[in-house]
Amino acid sequence: MKSRLKLLGLVAAPALIAAAVPAAAYAAGAPQPHTTRAAVAGDVLKGLSRHADRTGKVAATKRISVAVSLTPRDDKALDTFVAKVSDPKSSSYGHYLTKSQFAARFGRTDAEVKQVKDYLQAQGLTVGKVHSGNLLVDASGTAAQLEKAFGTKLSTWKDATSGRSFYANDSAPTLPTGIASLVSDVAGLNNHVLLHHQAPSSVTPHDGPGGGYTPAQLKGGYNVSGTNTGSGQKIALLEFDGFQQSNITKYDTNYSLGSPTPTVQKVSGGSGALGDGQVEVELDIEVLHAIAPKANVTVFEGPNTDAGEVDTYQAIVDSGIPTTSISWGAAESARTTSGMNAVDAVFKAGAAEGLGFYAASGDDGSDDAGDGTTAVDYPASDPYVTGVGGTKLTVTSSNAFSKEVAWSGGGGGKSSVFKIPSWQTAVQKSAGGGFRQVPDVSAHANPSPGVSIYSQGSWSSVGGTSAAAPEWAAFAALYNQQAAAAGKANLGFANPALYTANGTGFHDITSGSNGAYSAASGWDFTTGWGSYNAATLASKLLG
Repeated sequence: MKSRLKLLGLVAAPALIAAAVPAAAYAAGAPQPHTTRAAVAGDVLKGLSRHADRTGKVAATKRISVAVSLTPRDDKALDTFVAKVSDPKSSSYGHYLTKSQFAARFGRTDAEVKQVKDYLQAQGLTVGKVHSGNLLVDASGTAAQLEKAFGTKLSTWKDATSGRSFYANDSAPTLPTGIASLVSDVAGLNNHVLLHHQAPSSVTPHDGPGGGYTPAQLKGGYNVSGTNTGSGQKIALLEFDGFQQSNITKYDTNYSLGSPTPTVQKVSGGSGALGDGQVEVELDIEVLHAIAPKANVTVFEGPNTDAGEVDTYQAIVDSGIPTTSISWGAAESARTTSGMNAVDAVFKAGAAEGLGFYAASGDDGSDDAGDGTTAVDYPASDPYVTGVGGTKLTVTSSNAFSKEVAWSGGGGGKSSVFKIPSWQTAVQKSAGGGFRQVPDVSAHANPSPGVSIYSQGSWSSVGGTSAAAPEWAAFAALYNQQAAAAGKANLGFANPALYTANGTGFHDITSGSNGAYSAASGWDFTTGWGSYNAATLASKLLG
């Protein structure tokens, strides 16, 4: 479905890997044999000197956490499995794997994981959790230990535009060939990118307190039946900040929603003290409560680092929660290729296990990088994620759908990393150049009016694709409620099914622009297939 970056010096068979460098050779304190080393391809930031100044070396004693991603066994077979299990036309549709089945079929063997752990420990690193699936190993150590273990140097830099200081590896990490053949990414060797939340604010008088659409207007505009509440369903939120339950309670009470209290799961120590992302987290929760008020929401709070990101996504997959909303991201050009592929591997494992991810496509239109070019936001551009663009919804006085146009800030365009997946080729555009096209779908994101929310002790109207992503995750929970009642499987990775629907059940948005691209009939780079008519789309997907 897409090309994968390969490691240099890849050894084809596990038996050859073990023969080349015996696992025992890496035991702590044991003398290490002479070995050749191979680089982890794509695991270095490119062009730093063009926009940042090197200021020195990272202090040797600075402690840094890393997450070491391993390549799945038989990755091509995993691609094939996910394609079949997500395709409504396949006899395998909905026959997802359990965590243990995934680990047995596609995870690395215990012996291979031990080989990696032994090597890391022999370099003085502290090995932490080995996550389910046997494809992610946490470790930590000093900068000096990391430089030795991964054959690179860590330097300090200062961004010429923002003035922010950060560190990064000077070159791609290298590992002994037998270890490198197992490793696809070492997240944490730089802290250049801080993922940002997609939520512009604008207070505009409307029906909701502080301005913005009410739950009744959102549900009415998207034809959500009053009998579908998300009862019995679970939704996860990926967050890098926290929230105050008192604000959620105020929102729920004002609209008489009676929603369950969200559960918090802290990953790798959590996200720290409340910051300016609090409004983002509370927006996500309140939009889910507005459309799927009875669904159980779990907020996964992790550190805003490369290692924290992959660990938090893995924790969501480990939880088995079937639907996840994501409102944090960054331009593809700001990331390392191997880092995106490491997160992609987690999404692919989730797809094999029946999990669906809905990610905001960004709020900077077709120029997500902000450099005057066209660029898309990751993870919305991932082939195993449903990228959600933005619209401006208008409802009638009786809260029914009236019209919808593309929102100018909605992210969209083509990936520079991922090739076009098979399920998207039917709508392939020449402007896509054979790469993954974004977004897949869209929903209300315009900030004037936005969505009425209560955050930081006051009412306001908030927009952005951060509102659109949970609007779609809420739909997935409503669908899963109906599917359970009908004895059918969860929606899981939704894109193959959504594209098979071929526009049925969508509001096709044909006007508006996000900069380089304009809305048009059918799929387009501004709104994808459009927003959902919940009743019609659910009926189509249920068959």
